[in-house]
Amino acid sequence: MSAKILVSTDHVTVRFPRPGAPDLVASRAVSLHIATQETLGLVGESGSGKTTMGRTLVRLLTPSAGTVWFEGKDVTHIHGSALMRYHRNAQMIFQDPFASLNPFHTVGHHLARPLARLRHLKGHERQEALDELLTLVGLTPSAVFREKYPHELSGGQRQRVAIARALAGGPSFIVADEPVSMLDVSLRAEILTLLESLQERRGLSYLYITHDLASARYLSHRIAVMYGGSLVEIATAEELVQAPAHPYTRLLLAATPGSPHKGPLPETMQGAPDLSADRIGCPFAPRCPSVMDQCSQVMPELKAVSPSHQAACFLNT
Repeated sequence: MSAKILVSTDHVTVRFPRPGAPDLVASRAVSLHIATQETLGLVGESGSGKTTMGRTLVRLLTPSAGTVWFEGKDVTHIHGSALMRYHRNAQMIFQDPFASLNPFHTVGHHLARPLARLRHLKGHERQEALDELLTLVGLTPSAVFREKYPHELSGGQRQRVAIARALAGGPSFIVADEPVSMLDVSLRAEILTLLESLQERRGLSYLYITHDLASARYLSHRIAVMYGGSLVEIATAEELVQAPAHPYTRLLLAATPGSPHKGPLPETMQGAPDLSADRIGCPFAPRCPSVMDQCSQVMPELKAVSPSHQAACFLNT
């Protein structure tokens, strides 16, 4: 795997205004990077800011502060034709294959549009590229599948169409937003294997968003953990699973079937994280079994636990 950084963020913050109340901060000063042909798993429960970060990286959202870099170029505020060119390189696979496809259009239509819009293909060239995409994701014979409508497909087939659509522009970077969470258990391994195969064949980099540490460990080279809009831990997949350094990561592992850390959940309370702009301190402090006085007053910085492992927790200082 190459060490060249393909996409990165520098202190990216995404705020959503609320009338008469402090803004919601879905992503708070998040800095991360993804190398070429690397998969970075982004893990956390609902409301942690994972999807916000994914949408920001492909510039479906514009950050309120901070910078998004792609191949060393600032793409934070690009628009128009520059944004269109970026979308040839950066695409997204959405979580719900039922909602991400228009029920009134055929599979062929869903793929023909990005082929025309992003690669400017016409006629026979576009038809060949369309059939190649369907074959690539295992939907054969392509002549049959391109005439089908979404309601005629299984959930796994719909997600394969969504993957083919993301590949249509020829991207080097794909955000996969919980691509298997809406599928039957029997189909999840097939889709993960397909993503892994496509990475090898196309040289892709992934941001793999999930709440499932087991699948993140399978697919990812490194794993980043988010809670309450903040990045709280990042390490190689193996090190994070074997030696978690943040109490929230330990909590996630304790709830993961088959984990060596599986056991009672040592939470002091339950509830959604506080995303308000006026929040201070560590977002996990209200739930943390190891909370200290300073945790509610100061947000700990990410600090090295080992050369390939960082955690934002005062327990590690």
